Amino acid sequence: MSTLLVVERIEDWPLGVPGVRVVAARDYLTGNDAGTDASGAGPASERLGTGRHRVFNLCRSYRYQSLGYYVSLLAEARGHRPLPNVGTIQDLKSRSLVRLVSEDVGDLVQRSLAPLASDTFTLSIYFSRNLAKRYRRLALALFNLFPAPLLRAQFVRRGTEWQLSSLRPIAAKDIPPEHQAFVVQAAVDHFARPRSGAPRRAAWRHDLAILVDPEEKEPPSDERALQRFERAARRLGVRTERFTRDDFGRLAELDALFLRTTTRVDDYTYRFSRRATAEGLVVIDDPDSIVRCTNKVYLAELLTRGKVPMPRTVVAHRDNLEGVAAELGFPCILKLPDSSFSQGVVRVEDLEGFEQRARAFLGESELLIAQEFLPTGFDWRVGVLAGEVLYACKYHMARAHWQIIKRDRRGQARSGRVEALPCAEVPAAVLDTALAATRLIGEGLYGVDLKEVDGRVYVIEVNDNPSLDAGYEDAVEGGTLYRRLAEVFVQRIEARKTGTGGSASPVGAGSLP
Repeated sequence: MSTLLVVERIEDWPLGVPGVRVVAARDYLTGNDAGTDASGAGPASERLGTGRHRVFNLCRSYRYQSLGYYVSLLAEARGHRPLPNVGTIQDLKSRSLVRLVSEDVGDLVQRSLAPLASDTFTLSIYFSRNLAKRYRRLALALFNLFPAPLLRAQFVRRGTEWQLSSLRPIAAKDIPPEHQAFVVQAAVDHFARPRSGAPRRAAWRHDLAILVDPEEKEPPSDERALQRFERAARRLGVRTERFTRDDFGRLAELDALFLRTTTRVDDYTYRFSRRATAEGLVVIDDPDSIVRCTNKVYLAELLTRGKVPMPRTVVAHRDNLEGVAAELGFPCILKLPDSSFSQGVVRVEDLEGFEQRARAFLGESELLIAQEFLPTGFDWRVGVLAGEVLYACKYHMARAHWQIIKRDRRGQARSGRVEALPCAEVPAAVLDTALAATRLIGEGLYGVDLKEVDGRVYVIEVNDNPSLDAGYEDAVEGGTLYRRLAEVFVQRIEARKTGTGGSASPVGAGSLP
């Protein structure tokens, strides 16, 4: 994918950025071949209306039906990746701009500008950066909210609070001479982000980001699993890149996003998924799956209405605790709706313990899940991708514990053994029940936890962000597991680009028992 800097006039961008082609807006709109790369190599040969490009729109105005507006509009129509896209252009004109900023980065604005003595402040944002280090976090945060190459933010102090009064694009010709060297370096750094060790190739078919959190103690995939997926993707012509939460503003440059950090509705992972979906990317986990899986109250209602077998389950609240305890008996399980990795899940042995734990949980959530306790030596975990079984495992309980993960008082975790099995050795009822549960949720990647008791199978929960660790979930399927996952991304990307839709099943994958 080549990079284009589109300006109203070539002479508006007198700055050299190696390997980046500078194009006049009218040439881009008409598809003419005029233009040079910024290294001075002369006219480029690739037609502007074809091929795969990242388009950085540096026109001086994005107002409706202006040159800048049409550059981004036609870039989207051509399947290019414009920055800003039309959605961001509309956001920049929105009257709710102040509200958006105050909700997302209000605290950061106050902390960053508090030392200032004046009542006004101008912040220039060049490819997500500002010249002063003290303002770089604020510049990056605003770029992530409104991804555009060159922005100028105006702030005013009203009383004791700073507010954003305007956010506008900076025309290339309006960059102060003393800022030009910094702008060039910011552009070079932006275009030369590390590519997760991917070898250079003349033309990648697609671009995919993997969202990770380097600080996460228990991520859904370990380093070896991520590397195996990256190798599988590269063999299919997909360039991969590791993203962190600071890369939010770069989503528009991609074709797909794979979330490999624990998802929550109330944090940045969900915002990544929502933004990527709105940008037209193929996303796993998609935002609907995150909502449906991460809240156990929603999931319990969904599975009940879909007639998928579960342990006896009751939604508990402050007014029905006594009745819930009588209905389920003891021991029973209490769960916070957004619990994960066995945290926020407790077993209570009697009415006193039930009331104590339930009231503590109700301080965090208006509703809880109460469930009958079904003791088993292991839980089944069935991985489902695009409506087909991907893998199956037995998650054995931690030694002398009723869960697969046991935590000590310091929060240290000890897990039971994971035993991967060929699908042919898994009871058909386990696989069928897992597939029935995921059909109610979507066509993403899911991990279904099930219990098998006296020949009957029950769904415990469905996870939208299941573990994929090397040597565990992939112990039977090996590299085939990662290839199938990469194939689903490729198929969906190409279906979107051609407008053909089509099945989300893995390319070339046969049916599993």
